[in-house]
Amino acid sequence: MLGRTTTLEVRTAEGVSFKIPIASPCSRCLALAVDLGMIMGLTILATFVLNILQSMASALPGIGRILVDFGQGTAIIVQFIIATFYGIVLEWLWSGQTLGKRLLRLRVIDERGLSLSFKQIAIRNIFRLLDMLPSTFYLIGGTSCLFTAKCQRTGDIAAGTLVIREVNVPIPSCSELLEEGENSFASAPHLEARLRQRISPEEARIALDAITRRDELKPESRLLLFARLADHFRTLSEFPDEITVGLSDEQYVRNVVDTLFRRASI
Repeated sequence: MLGRTTTLEVRTAEGVSFKIPIASPCSRCLALAVDLGMIMGLTILATFVLNILQSMASALPGIGRILVDFGQGTAIIVQFIIATFYGIVLEWLWSGQTLGKRLLRLRVIDERGLSLSFKQIAIRNIFRLLDMLPSTFYLIGGTSCLFTAKCQRTGDIAAGTLVIREVNVPIPSCSELLEEGENSFASAPHLEARLRQRISPEEARIALDAITRRDELKPESRLLLFARLADHFRTLSEFPDEITVGLSDEQYVRNVVDTLFRRASI
C-alpha cells in the first residue's frame, strides 16, 4: 500500500492535462458485492429453468436418463458462462461498467486514459478466475488491489486497465465565460436555430470543454484545436460574411457555445 496513487493524470494530444480519481479498494469491493449478487441470482434462475427441463426430460422413455445426465453437465457450463460473461457483456455494452460499477459510479478504462477495447475487457474478466482464488474469496485479486499503486487486480494488470471513480463536473455558467452582447450570431436567429438542430450533444460538449479549458492549452495547440472546431461548425450552419467577418476561430467557437448554452434558454 506504499506509494498509492489516488489520481490518474492524462495529457491529451491537444496539450490539455487533467486528473481522473482512481477507485478505492472499498468502493470496488462494494461494486463487486452487487455484481456477485447479480451473478448468483442469474445462476439460481438458470439452474431453476434447467431443473424444470431435466424433470421433463426424465419422463421420456429410453433417452430420459441420458438427457438428465447431459442436463447436469449443462448446468455446470451455464454457471461458468454466467460468471465469466456477465462482466464481459456488461462492460462492453456499458463502456466499462457492470451493474455494481454503475451504482457506485465506477468505470473501467485503459490505464493510459483511453477507451477500452474488447480484448482488454475479455482479458480482465477471464483473469477474474485467478483473482477469485482461493475458492471465491478474491484473496489474490484483493491483495493485488491493496498492494499496487493504482489499485489494480491481476486482471487489470494483464489487460492494462484500471477502475476510476466518476465525478460530476458542473457545467460552468456561460455568463462566466462569455461577455453579454458579443455574439454576432444573434442577428440571424434562424441560422442559430439551424445550428442547434444539427449539432449533436457530444459536439456541443466538446465545444464547451474547449472554451472552458482554453487557458490550459499550449498556444499552438489552442490555435489548432479552435481552427478545427470552427471549420467543423461552419459546415453545419453557414452564417453570412457580414456576421463572421473579422471573427477569429476561437471567437467563432465562443459564439457557437453562447448560441447553444446561453441564448438557447432565452
